[in-house]
Parts: sequence; C-alpha cells; structure tokens
Amino acid sequence: MRSFKNIATLIRTKRIGHPKNYSQSDLSLLLGYKNGQFISNVERGLCNVPLKMMKKISEVLDINPDELKASILKDHEETLTNYFNKATPAKKVSTRDLSNAEVV
Repeated sequence: MRSFKNIATLIRTKRIGHPKNYSQSDLSLLLGYKNGQFISNVERGLCNVPLKMMKKISEVLDINPDELKASILKDHEETLTNYFNKATPAKKVSTRDLSNAEVV
C-alpha cells in the first residue's frame, strides 16, 4: 500500500499555520484546481501532490523544498517497506527442479 502520510501532514500543517490561513478550497484554487477536494484528498493521505505542483505548493505555503523532498522520500521509503513486508515469499526451488532446468 502506498504511503502519503508524511506529505499529507506537512501540507496540512503548513496550510493551517500559514499567515493567510488558506482553506482547502483557497489552496486548491491557487494551485489551479476547481475545488477543495484535491487538497482534502492530499491531506487525508489518499494521494500525493503531482510533481508539476511541487514548486508551486512550496512557494504558496512557504515550504522549504528540502523539507518537501524529505517528506516525499519518507513516504517512498514507507511505501517500499509496506510492499516488501506484504510481498509473497519467493517460491522454493527443489534440487529436482534444478536438475531438469535448461542451462542458457
């Protein structure tokens, strides 16, 4: 399962703590979206901010790009950990299977 919780927390914290106190709708409109549903989905961890929006969201919410990158990398790390922890174990190969295998 993909993880977006770090970017979600960062966006929500910066939006609420911003001097302009943007609503989800305000922020969505500033980013070029028609309503607040996009930011709502981001803040609930349902989706990520598209890469093409990273610079704009960094500027609008006064987020240091390194902080934004760190959140994204943490989410990717958690996504990979989730993937590997839920991956099915590799099939055991018997020596009989190996003796019948064709060498390439």
